[in-house]
Amino acid sequence: MKYIYVTDKISVRINIGGFFMAMTEKEKMIAGLPYNPADPELTKGRIRARILFQKFNNLNLSDNEEDADKTFKERSNILKELLGSTGESIYMEPNFKCDYGYNISVGNNFYANFDCVMLDVCKITIGENCFFAPGVHIYTATHPIDPIERLNYEFGKPVTIGNNVWIGGHATINPDVTIGNNVVVASGAVVTKDVPDNVVVGGNPAKIIKKVEAK
Repeated sequence: MKYIYVTDKISVRINIGGFFMAMTEKEKMIAGLPYNPADPELTKGRIRARILFQKFNNLNLSDNEEDADKTFKERSNILKELLGSTGESIYMEPNFKCDYGYNISVGNNFYANFDCVMLDVCKITIGENCFFAPGVHIYTATHPIDPIERLNYEFGKPVTIGNNVWIGGHATINPDVTIGNNVVVASGAVVTKDVPDNVVVGGNPAKIIKKVEAK
């Protein structure tokens, strides 16, 4: 599969078996190619996500146990509708926000504390047994460095998070990052590069602090 730019940096066609087919802006976005965020299909997708996460965030709990159970179930159903795929036993606190939702995949036994943000113009893949502290931000969206190009288009790079990962409060995961298994990301860390398995990272930019000795 090959890509070719045609006439400008926004017009992209895909070469499949010798035939060139024009890509939609959504296809370009997910592929990590330059795309126009004002495209009607993408605008509709963002509106859909906002309707769903606003509904999720506005559900109020009750001190009545039966009513509280209904709220938890409704939140779970909204997440399953909003996100691309989810495992069993996932729970997220409000206020959760995302760009599209359909580019987010979450494994079994996932918990995200308050104020989690995932900008999912590209794929965000989260493994099993992952815990997010309050204020964790994951960004796949980015922009050209050149100020003129930045006016015309944007692009993204995926983020992948392995199994058994704990991300501390207000940590930021930047585009084009893969975090391995059994990793701890310290509070306030800014992760800009891949992280191997079995380590603790912290700082800005995040660096390895120590190894995790699995028992």
